[in-house]
Amino acid sequence: MADGAVLHRRILGVDYGSERVGLSLSDPLGIIASPIEALKNDQSLMNNIQQLSVREQVNLIVVGMPFNLKGEHAQKAQEVQEFIDTLKSEVGIEVAVWDERFTTTMAHQTMRTMGTKKKERQKKDGRIDSMAAAIILQGFLDHTKHSLSC
Repeated sequence: MADGAVLHRRILGVDYGSERVGLSLSDPLGIIASPIEALKNDQSLMNNIQQLSVREQVNLIVVGMPFNLKGEHAQKAQEVQEFIDTLKSEVGIEVAVWDERFTTTMAHQTMRTMGTKKKERQKKDGRIDSMAAAIILQGFLDHTKHSLSC
């Protein structure tokens, strides 16, 4: 790599759910997170994440970890940790964990602010899941940016 060259990377954000897994993707500079899709949580999930990661040149995956109000692992944390362990072994990309408290609530609020009708927000099509994944990833990106600029 030439002197002064900047390493651009994409980061995949994940909001794990028992039925659907919301996904978001950063821009190549790691500044903005955008919701992309929600995948069905079934046998093809890891393969689909692997294909997406290769196609989008992802070199880091940020997974939302459920914490309770006291900052302790919430009830679903064990299931998320098992997902992370499988992700690390099957996809082979570095995984970071990020606090996902209130992200689904914030996703609903964001969609309301965008003018999305209640009927549309209540659809089980994964929009809320991918929006929550974007909120998780944006929090991580903002924190990382501030940490690097100090």
